[in-house]
Order: sequence, then C-alpha cells, then structure tokens
Amino acid sequence: MANIGPAYSFFFGFGFLVLTAGVAAPLTIIAAGVAVALLGNTLAQFSRAHPSTGGFISFVGKTFGGASAVTTALLCGVGYIIAISSVLAISGGFFADTLQHYLKWNIPWIILSVLLTGAVIMTVRGVGVSTMLAGVFFAFEMLVLIIVSIAALVKNGGHLSLVPFEPSHLTNGFSGLAAGFPLAVYLFIGWENSAALAEETGAPRRDVPRAVFLSVALMVTSYVLFAYATVSGFGYSSGKLGSAPIPLIAVAQGILASFAFLAYLAGLTSTLGVLISAVNSQARLIFNAGREGLLPRWIGRVHPTRRTPVNAIYTFVGVAGGIIVVWALLHLIGGHSGSMDPLNFFFESSTMGTILVPVVYFLANLAPFYYRKNRPEEFTAVKHVVLPVLVMIAIGVPVYYLCKPGQAAPYDWFPFAALAIVVVGAVYGFWLNRLTRRWPTGSGRSSPTSNRRVARERPARVPAARRALSLRL
Repeated sequence: MANIGPAYSFFFGFGFLVLTAGVAAPLTIIAAGVAVALLGNTLAQFSRAHPSTGGFISFVGKTFGGASAVTTALLCGVGYIIAISSVLAISGGFFADTLQHYLKWNIPWIILSVLLTGAVIMTVRGVGVSTMLAGVFFAFEMLVLIIVSIAALVKNGGHLSLVPFEPSHLTNGFSGLAAGFPLAVYLFIGWENSAALAEETGAPRRDVPRAVFLSVALMVTSYVLFAYATVSGFGYSSGKLGSAPIPLIAVAQGILASFAFLAYLAGLTSTLGVLISAVNSQARLIFNAGREGLLPRWIGRVHPTRRTPVNAIYTFVGVAGGIIVVWALLHLIGGHSGSMDPLNFFFESSTMGTILVPVVYFLANLAPFYYRKNRPEEFTAVKHVVLPVLVMIAIGVPVYYLCKPGQAAPYDWFPFAALAIVVVGAVYGFWLNRLTRRWPTGSGRSSPTSNRRVARERPARVPAARRALSLRL
C-alpha cells in the first residue's frame, strides 16, 4: 500500500478523473478497483503455486517458456523504470512547491529530485529498515487523508448526496468513465509488488495472496472516501474541481489551514514511501531476470554480506534518473524549456509506462493455463478461465484509450514506441531462447534473503551471519 501511495496517487490523479468522468469520478475508481482485484486473483493463484521474486515474469515463463519470459522481463523492466522516473520527478517538484509555498524558497526541482533519489538508495541495506520506514510514511499519510476527508464530510453534512455514485452523472456516459479508466488503474500500480518479496517472506504461499487482496480492498475503500469527500467539498461542481491544481489540498485549506500543511506533508511522505517501496519490489523483478539469465547476469548479483540485489537497485534508479535527464535535454535542444515542469513529465512518463504494464497484465492472465497443464487437480473453471477472461476484457479498455489515434504530441507516438519495445523484447526473447535452448532457471543461490536464512543454509561461507544467529538464539 505504501508503493501504491494513496496521497501521491490521489493528489495528482483525481483532478484528471474529474475532467473525464465529472462528479461521478468515484465510479471510475470503483471500476478500476474491480479490475485490479480480478488481476489479484491471477497473482494469488501463481503465488500459491510458485512464490518467486520474479512475479509475473516467472509466472508467464513457466507457462509459455523462455522466449515469453524474456519478453515479459523486458516489458516489466522498461515499464516500471519509466513509471518510477515519474515518481522521481514529482518528488522533487512537489517538494519544491511546498518549500516555495511556505518558505518562499525557489529551489530547482531537479536538485531536490537528485537528493531524494540518493536517500532512497538506502534500500540496498535490505527490506527491513526501508519497508518499516515506508510503512511509517504510509500510516502518516493515511491518517491525514482520513482526518481531512471526515472533516470535509462533517462540514458539508447538510448537503451530502449520492450524486457521485449515480451513473447518470458521468460526463459523456460510459465513454467518460472509460477515458479516465487508464489513470484510475495507474492509481493502484504497486498492488502486485508483495509478490516480489516472496523469497524474503516466511510463508509466501499464504501471506502474498492475503497482502494483495487486503491492500486492494483497503485502497478501493480509501480512494472512494477521499473522492466523495473531495467532490462534496466542491459542492458537486466538476468545473470548480477541474480548476483546482490539487483538489484535496484545496478542500483541506477550506477546512483549516493547518490541515493544508499536513496534507502537503502527507504528499511528501507518500512520494517517498512510493519511491522506497517501488525500488524495493520492482528492482527485485529486474534482479530475478538477471539471476535467471533473461537480462545481463551482473544485474542478478547481490551484496556479499547484506545479500540484497544491489546491482539491480542501482540499475533501476540510475536508468530512471537517466530518462529524466534525456527528457530535459530534448526540451532544451528543442527550445521548449518552459515545458520542463515535473507535473508535465509525470503525465508523459506515467502514460508511457502504463501502456507497457497492461501488456504484462494481459500476458499474465493467459498464464493460468499453467494450472490446466501442470496442476490439473487444482484447476477450476471460475478461477482459471472465467476471471482471467474478464480481466483481459477490462485491460482492453485502458489499452484502447491509451493507444487510440488523434492524441496530442507526444502521446500520439507513445503507442508506436511501446510497440517497438514489445517487438524488440520478443525478438530478443526468441534469440536468447534459441541460443540457450532452454529457459535459464538459475540456481537461486544468489537470491536476496535474510541473514538468518543465509546462516542456516551457508554457514561456512557467511560466518558473520552465523555469529549473529548464535547471538539471537
């Protein structure tokens, strides 16, 4: 849930949902939540059968073979790195806006993004400290958002209604809901990342599915609460909502100025929580691909003592930062430096990254055929056929609206860039598969793990871990 970043996602995404769906924007969130929950079924089924750091990459590869695994690894890696670059940019941008608003300091956002990125590198120390810190940030942002939402509902209690949940109030009907559906799905990006920590979890077959379904349920409930409070705070006026840069902060300012400051602070902690959680989980997907030979093997190396995927973390963060630099240089060369706004980069990069992620989701929902082939005694028509088909139908909606012709630049060439990445990934996958004649399965000896597990399995090679275990015992 910290990776989902409810404050971060809602602050910068809900305004666009209102522009597409009007005051009934909460219905878009509910529809996206249902689609993500159906995707959670696919992830849960495979996590019970094969808990793996590779997540969707491993699931697709075990079903369709090595070429599909390589293609999925590249799509996951590129999609997640592009998406996290938007978080890196918006973290510095939002921090700069906060400093300017309260202290009148004008610090370039790119400097603050670099500083915050450096702080996130602490994830090389392991998931324990960083995940705990992300959890603290998440608890704070949720507390602030709930207080602001409840206060807004209490203040506007005299004119509360069910207008936001009535389909008749959707702008342009179903097409308005569908137009905002891709971004609504993006609000939940990160829901699947519990699976990436499976190899460092005590009971992954039980706990990963629980974490997936519980986080999705809590996020849907929370988003609907925040959305309803925001819409009611603006008097159910889509015009007023659309003109507010960050609607929920505007609502907080209307209730009490101190709430606005806490809302700004919650946005900062949420962004940091997203950075920490995303690097923790998504870098491990790249690590697993390197360990299995799907990507360069040096990416699959771990720290000699902490056993964390240090090379994958550096690659993940470094490439994401490089994307921002290239984007800035292109704007400077093209003479469009005025558009070098972090929010502008956020919309562009998150859109490009989101095009690739649904493709991975689509492939993963074909993968339940694995149960029919390899675990027929556990196969059920509902879990492994009906639900995946419904997910693929739901995924088709955001993919269509992200790729349909007639969009403004640079969004008009994003579908072609995504198609090129898919083609390159498929060609590379088939080439690597033919080269090796098999899908590299890897020994798993270099998987990130806790010191306790290392001490138990490799005591002769990790004496420090053995001594630490003895002290704990």
